[in-house]
Amino acid sequence: MNFLEALLFGLVQGITEFLPVSSSGHLTLLGRILQTDETAMLSFTTLLHVGTLISVFLVMRREIAAMLRDLLGLRVRLIVLATIPAVLAALLLGDLIDKLFGGAYLAWSFLITGIGLASTLLLRKPADPEKPIGYKEALLAGVGQAVAIAPGVSRSGMTLTALLFSGIEREKAIRFSFLMSIPAILGGFLLDLVDMIKGEGAALASFGLLNILGGVAAAAVAGWLAMTFMLRHLKRRGFLICAAYVLLLAVLVFIDQTWTHLVFA
Repeated sequence: MNFLEALLFGLVQGITEFLPVSSSGHLTLLGRILQTDETAMLSFTTLLHVGTLISVFLVMRREIAAMLRDLLGLRVRLIVLATIPAVLAALLLGDLIDKLFGGAYLAWSFLITGIGLASTLLLRKPADPEKPIGYKEALLAGVGQAVAIAPGVSRSGMTLTALLFSGIEREKAIRFSFLMSIPAILGGFLLDLVDMIKGEGAALASFGLLNILGGVAAAAVAGWLAMTFMLRHLKRRGFLICAAYVLLLAVLVFIDQTWTHLVFA
């Protein structure tokens, strides 16, 4: 991998981590197109998440500061509750998830994301801007995040779908989804760091430190831009565009996996 390719991976990671279109699915596709080693790609993807984590800290700095001042407060408890389903899914389905990262089920994963996003368009009644996020809403968002462990299923897409169906206002749902990403990203990074210490992580050796730093920086900038865009502009029409895009990806991946074999040989 050269420096420009590392920047491309970082940009794709940053843009697709927060837009409801699946970062893992897009990175899997890009890795296949560029013929990147899949084992090393898993470690590199986790390191790119550090860049998106930086963007979360920048955009959500006020909310994070408030949580740090009140570690036993309601918002912290809600984030912890929302994280539990994904942790359980990772512990119980870890081996299966590793197989899914090969891309065999990527078309179905994109399809799940597209259907989830499209379903939000059925919500005709405006959300109550005064309705708070409670334990039930946090748990439902956590179940959505657990489903999104499979590559191609968007974490932000599934959590937003759950929150919107729970009657949570759009911007409030987006901000809570951003906060939910913090323990998810940190957990994945720490697990991968353990692998690298054990000598199982191949990213540093395969990609080079300069390329990794470039990719992380690109992910941070792109993530910040994507988050800002979502908060200001991702409304009903935006969900429709994202749903149509992901459903189209599902069709194209299915065609390639079944007949053309241009990417998935």
